[in-house]
Amino acid sequence: MRRIALASLLGTSIEFYDFFIYGTAAALVFGPLFFPALGGAAATVASFATFGVAFFFRPVGAILFGHFGDRLGRKKTLVSTLLIMGASTFAIGLVPTAETIGVAAPILLVTLRALQGLAVGGEWAGAALLTAEYAPSGKRGLYSMFPQLGPGIALAMSSTTFLITALAMSPESFAAWGWRIPFLLSFVLVAVGLYIRLKIEETPAFKQSTARREQVKLPFVEALRDQWRQVLLTGGMLTMTFGVFYTSSVYLTSYAGQAPGVGVLGLSRPTVLVGGIIAGLVFCVAVITSALYSDRIGRRRVLLVGTVASMIVGPSSFLIMQPGSMLSFFVGISLLMVVLGIPYGPAAAYLPELFHTKYRYTGAGMGYNLGGILGGAVPLIVAPPLAAAFGGIGVGFYLTALGLISTLCLLAMKETKDVDIDGGPPVAPGAPAVATT
Repeated sequence: MRRIALASLLGTSIEFYDFFIYGTAAALVFGPLFFPALGGAAATVASFATFGVAFFFRPVGAILFGHFGDRLGRKKTLVSTLLIMGASTFAIGLVPTAETIGVAAPILLVTLRALQGLAVGGEWAGAALLTAEYAPSGKRGLYSMFPQLGPGIALAMSSTTFLITALAMSPESFAAWGWRIPFLLSFVLVAVGLYIRLKIEETPAFKQSTARREQVKLPFVEALRDQWRQVLLTGGMLTMTFGVFYTSSVYLTSYAGQAPGVGVLGLSRPTVLVGGIIAGLVFCVAVITSALYSDRIGRRRVLLVGTVASMIVGPSSFLIMQPGSMLSFFVGISLLMVVLGIPYGPAAAYLPELFHTKYRYTGAGMGYNLGGILGGAVPLIVAPPLAAAFGGIGVGFYLTALGLISTLCLLAMKETKDVDIDGGPPVAPGAPAVATT
């Protein structure tokens, strides 16, 4: 179980590191490098749009890799997602800028970003299933927290890498070539993650499903036919989680900085990156705490605490950051990460418990990545104009609206912590969850 937990933790950390360094680079340098003709705020918005492209490919990745994950196994599929993510991230570090190859530069960037979206779309569900399907009874929340720690660790890693790179060279050198280093370093991380994943075995639940010959030809079709409500409700449930996370980890990088047209707080780049490191660590603490409590009091209760709290913390955090000091920024972003980590911690146990084994990879992946579109891509597009029109508080109230959506979806769902996921029936949204063990 320790080996499975380590494989899941390292895999998601590496995958999300690759995913997040793009977001940091988009906030810091991609605007003038790949969209120089737009200038200022418009270039930054365009670079955020390329970041958002991946969210629209994530559900496609969930369906594609979910198909193979449900038919061929979790392990083989997770090895594939790791390789695709590593190759596309390394390639981004080699893409020439618009000054060198013109319009081909942003086209290449968007193409590679789409590949990142496909890979991460297939990654999360597989990593969640890896721990949830191995975990002993009563400890599914505990072990399922390991893939959930990946984004927090990845955020701290990506911010640290960019911080070291930025401090070690002049701003001109960083913009010219220094930003490429974090992307090229991902090759080493992928090699380590691949070695760990090749050492693990297939999950017991998948082996039992194979023995019962439960594999279906089109998991995507059957999941939508039998459990379409779970897919939609889990997507809505996670909307706030994605919205708060990417607002904190990507949008605030430019909002808190000094970028022309989008920087509001006026903090230095190192200060903003240190804030990212703190945010990642606070997120991890919240994930650990909430995942452990979900084994004691239930997944749904813990999730509701986070979504309800987000409706208050969203605007409050932007008010706290308004003075523009280093301390106020650290406090504001940390509060956002706490209300984010509370519902995210139990999610890797909750979603697998909702779906039948024969299409669990596909169903959980589709629900998770649907939340990514609603809460990950859209806020990054609407946040800059909201801040321009109403100030940061406008973005905060937008997060309140996302929290309300997630809360309403959770109220339509049931508790699942005592469900047997090795062979028991899935849980219908309006039905009580009864253990089959």
